[in-house]
Amino acid sequence: MARQKAVEVSASVKKRNRRRNLTAYLFLAPNFVGFAVFTMIPIVVAVGMSFCKWDGSNPAEFIGLDNFINLFRDTFFVNSLFNTFLYCIGTVPLTLIVALALAVLLNQKIRGRSVFRVVSCIPYVSSIIAVTTVWRMIFHPAKGPVNALLYYAFQVPKGDLPQWFTGHLIIMSYILFSLWKSMGYYMVIYLAGLQGISGELYEAGNLDGANSWHKFRYITWPQLRPTTFFVIIIMTIACFKIYDTAVLLAGGGNMSTSSMVLVSFIYQEAFTKWNMGYASAAAIILFLIVLLVTLFQFKNESKYTND
Repeated sequence: MARQKAVEVSASVKKRNRRRNLTAYLFLAPNFVGFAVFTMIPIVVAVGMSFCKWDGSNPAEFIGLDNFINLFRDTFFVNSLFNTFLYCIGTVPLTLIVALALAVLLNQKIRGRSVFRVVSCIPYVSSIIAVTTVWRMIFHPAKGPVNALLYYAFQVPKGDLPQWFTGHLIIMSYILFSLWKSMGYYMVIYLAGLQGISGELYEAGNLDGANSWHKFRYITWPQLRPTTFFVIIIMTIACFKIYDTAVLLAGGGNMSTSSMVLVSFIYQEAFTKWNMGYASAAAIILFLIVLLVTLFQFKNESKYTND
């Protein structure tokens, strides 16, 4: 009798667990289906297409590794890859430093800090078209206030005024614009991290005679390491995916070798020249770069955590 009762209880528990698991799967299903349809399936198709020559209408022709070999012989691709890396190297550390400095400043009890927090986030939540239009007006070579300041205040000759959206300065424009637009968002993330640090740690530092720099170096910065890791990951991925900023600041259309970034190269090859296989190969290289950078950062973070 006791054995039969135990069997019935076990069956009831299994049934309840199955019902609970089914409920969980039903809640996960919409997100999983969306991820599969809009992410996983396109990735698989792109991998297959990268080994083919296809113009979008005629049957695809398998050509092996030719697309990948030709990419590294393509000046536009090499320049777009270099420009993307240069943009990432310039944007990530600069934005991190500025966002952290703003967060530390606005975490203090200063007058009007709520206003400054809101103002810092306005560029991030504003339309990309609106803010790039404003940016192009501010840095307009002939009519912008920045070059006017350089001309009247610093006596820079008109012929030597910087052309912010052409030539070698275009990547700097991308970096400065991205810094201005996104620093408020990352500042909020750092503020959340700062407010999660226990005040007892700072009290202990005060008892030991630590100054502001010592408290930042030995308390604030180590405690913010998980936040910094998260910020670096999402910022790096966002930098490698830069497209709208580059197109809008460079004026759209066919971009030059100095302004071309990897995603704009992929777009032009796919939807301007209709080299779908060639564009897919470039997209796979972008995917692998982001994957390797992310794995490298995860490895370093796990090594630090284990140590």
